Formats: sequence, structure tokens, C-alpha cells
Amino acid sequence: MEAIAKPRGRVRWVICGLLFAAVVLSYIDRLVLGVLKPQLTALYGWTNSGYGDVTGYFQVCYGLGFLAFGWLIDRIGPRLGYMLAMGIWTIGHFAQVLATTTTGFAIARIPLALGEAGTYPSALAAASQWFPKRERALAIGIFNAGANVGAIVTPLLVSFLVAGLLLDWRWAFLVTGAFNLIWLVAWWRYYRKPGDHARITAEERAYIDVEPQEDVGRAGFARVLRHRETWAYMAGRFLIDPVWWTFLFWLPDFFHTRYGYDLKNFGPPLVAIYMLADIGAVAGGWYSSHLLKRGVATGRARKRAMFVCALFALPVMFAAQASDIWIAVGFIGLACAAHQGFSTNLFALPGDLFPRYAQGTLIGLGGFAGAAGGFIASKSLGLLLDRVGSYEPFFIACGLAYLVALLVTHLLNPRYAKVRIAG
Repeated sequence: MEAIAKPRGRVRWVICGLLFAAVVLSYIDRLVLGVLKPQLTALYGWTNSGYGDVTGYFQVCYGLGFLAFGWLIDRIGPRLGYMLAMGIWTIGHFAQVLATTTTGFAIARIPLALGEAGTYPSALAAASQWFPKRERALAIGIFNAGANVGAIVTPLLVSFLVAGLLLDWRWAFLVTGAFNLIWLVAWWRYYRKPGDHARITAEERAYIDVEPQEDVGRAGFARVLRHRETWAYMAGRFLIDPVWWTFLFWLPDFFHTRYGYDLKNFGPPLVAIYMLADIGAVAGGWYSSHLLKRGVATGRARKRAMFVCALFALPVMFAAQASDIWIAVGFIGLACAAHQGFSTNLFALPGDLFPRYAQGTLIGLGGFAGAAGGFIASKSLGLLLDRVGSYEPFFIACGLAYLVALLVTHLLNPRYAKVRIAG
């Protein structure tokens, strides 16, 4: 790929910063409950299978929301789409202060799940609008790293509010939800398409538009599902998303049951894990972008990066048997870094191969597939823990998931060629 000089103007990176902040907020909001889980279990007598229902049904609604938002973003665009998504999920986030039972939380989190499903369809659509292919994976890696920042901030903030200031647990939801309102104002005022943005320079706009894409057309689910590349993306999401979802919702419980950590002291292990995940997200995007700049074909660059990430995930198979919590943290942190690097390159597939008007629909299908896998994993883990009491089978599956996902996606999409949506 021919080198092109960087333009004067950095509006696209400000947009990336807003996307990063939105992902941070989405992860804070979905993770507050997981951090509070040991305390709420003690207060209200929750079972693991009951909590598994909360997380499992969250993922069902999240998957359905992904289908809806994937279709919707193709029609209304990321600006309005993100406003709608965060507005809906903020309502659900605040509604959790009214619940005490696992059933109550499962119901309250329905709008949270439906709204948060719009996060990645909106963010990936915005990245496709604002970043050419040579920078897209790096931009995705940066805002995808917001997931890890959210996971780092959440236990520290919740611990400060509940254990430090001795506030009622409900304040954790009220304080974190207030940040969403600030972001909504900033997004509404700043985000526009490149062609409509008042602050973009001519050079930056030309740099973005150097790879013209089709903006006119419609692609419903049936038309997108005709292509093998769609099934490759969906299969990848089905196989790897459950690993990430289960880490997010269950790691505080793992540290509590395996090593006796609680709200006051499991913050540092979670911070360490998600700092490693942050490095993996950016490094995975940087590596494939680096290969592209060296002239490596797009498909080969993405798959090479995913293979390296898959190798880093293998040691997590031994996490459940680690004698010391920090050994387990090291294994899990490597797996989280591997997941974020792998998913960054998988997330680039819609923008790499599909016309813009079909990308949201594909992203929605992929999110639905990932949520379906996450539902199966969460329900299974809850039952496993109640009946067997061991996380070991789960960690073994996590270690192997990425190599299996890469193999399946390669078999379904060996050429990594541009897709033409038939009329």
C-alpha cells in the first residue's frame, strides 16, 4: 500500500476520543452490578444460577438490540444512533436502583442491554466514516480499549463510593449514570459526517476520502446472510464473545470464591487485568495496520494478528489452578489482551469487505451471534458452579476458543475479498 502523508487536521482523532469515552461509559454501566455481586449476594441471598440468569438474559436482550441497531444505524447514521442508544441504556442503568432480587435486576437491565447494543454498531459506523482502511484498525483498537478502561475504573469507583464513602450501593448506579448525560451533550454538539463538519481541513477530508466507498443502497438481513463472509464474522463473534462477557461479569466472583477477595481489595487485580487488555487492544490494531503499511494484503494482515493473539490466550487454561492470585491475574490478563487484539481485527472485517450501507446490518448479526454464545456460556457457568463448584472447565474452553475461532473464520472466508451485495 502506497504511503500517504498525514494531513493537517485531527478532527478524526477527536471523534475517536468521543467514541473511546462512550465505550468506557458503556462498560462502567454494565459492570457496576458485577462488582457489587458479592455484597448483593450477602444482602439478598442470591445464587450463582440466579446471577447467571441476570447476565444471561442481559445478553439475550443485548443480542436482539444488536440486530435492531445494526439495521437502524445503516439508516439513521451514527450520530442519531448513538444518541438513541445511550439515552435508552441510561434509563435502564438508573432503573437498577429499584431492584433487589435477581429477577428485578434482570428486568431493570432490559433497556440497559437494548441501548448498549448500539455502542459498537454506532462506533464502527463512525470509524468507517472517519478513518481510511490504513488507520481504521488502529482507531478501532483505541476506542475498543475503552472497554478495558471502563473495567479498570468501575471497581475503583464503586469501591470508593460504597466501601470508602460508605454510601448505599444504589449511589454506584446514580453517580455513574450521570456521566452519560455529559457525553450526550458533547456528542450532539460535535459529531458530524466528514463532509458536513465545520472544523475539518481540506487535507484531512481528502485523506479520509482517498478510499471511496459506496454510500447508496440498502441491505437487509436476508441479503447480507447470503455471503460466506457474513457467517465467518458471526462465527468468530459466537466463539470469542462469551469469553469476554464471562470475564466481565464473573471475575469479581472468581476472585472472591477462589482467593477470598472482596469489594475492598479485588480492585488491583482487576485493574492489572484490564490494563493488559488495553495494551492488547491497541497492539492488535497497531500490528495489522503496521503490516498493511508494509504492503501485506489486508486479509493476511488481519489473520496474522489474530493468530498471534490466539497464542497469547492459551495460558489461561491454567488460571483456575493457580496457587497465587497474581499468577491467575497474569494468565487472565494475557487472555484479555489476546481477546481485545483478536476482536479489534475481527471488528475490522465489516469495514474492510462490505459497503457502508451493509456494515451496520452485518455488525448487528455479529453482535447477536456473540450475545447468543454469551448467553449459553453464562447460563452454563452458573449451573456448573452451583453443581461442581469449579471454574476450571471454563478457563480451558477460554484458552482454546481463539484458535478455533480463527480456524473457522478462515475456512469460511479464505480469500478475504470485497463483497458485492446483489440487488
